Amino acid sequence: MRRLKKLFLGPLFLAAAFLASWGAYAESADSDMHHHHMAMAPEPARTLVGYYNLPNVDLVREDGKTVSLVKELDDGRPVILNFIYTTCTTVCPVTSQTFSQLQTALGSEKNKVHLVSISIDPEQDTPARLQQYAKKFKAGPEWNHYTGTVEASIAAQRAFDVYRGDKMNHSPVTLLRTVPGRPWVRVDGFSTAADLLNEYRSLTAVN
Repeated sequence: MRRLKKLFLGPLFLAAAFLASWGAYAESADSDMHHHHMAMAPEPARTLVGYYNLPNVDLVREDGKTVSLVKELDDGRPVILNFIYTTCTTVCPVTSQTFSQLQTALGSEKNKVHLVSISIDPEQDTPARLQQYAKKFKAGPEWNHYTGTVEASIAAQRAFDVYRGDKMNHSPVTLLRTVPGRPWVRVDGFSTAADLLNEYRSLTAVN
């Protein structure tokens, strides 16, 4: 009888252990899926207005020309600016696609606007890579991409309060300004081309 009990309880014990293990795995998987879903959920956009002091640094444009950041942003055109890197697979493809759509939405006005994308990974993002990236998103002549030294990139990021210490920690930020001396409108989070177009038209209507 004792042997029968042992034989009978053995499979029950194994089944119970398996179910407990499966339950823990399912709970862990559910938790991981929840965090993954949260990570992929779009951030609600927040709009702020403020002034930023531009650093006196040089960047390298996608055409290979070394240029002054200040002069590029103060050339008289309204500026719409973001930060990207070419190997990004989450935030940057979305924000770059938004800029691409914005170009189209601007229509004939696009020649009057300067779209600016600054790399936060300048060690990898050579001018040649930026050219390929720009081509991928159908960037026109009004949309420039910039790289440079690590120090210059960090200085630009710090100036606009987007530096997070690691490219993997960056978040979507778009900045708009009509003319030098005016405040910047800062949009934190994902925004659509229509959102940016409305913001741009509101700013230019006031100015």
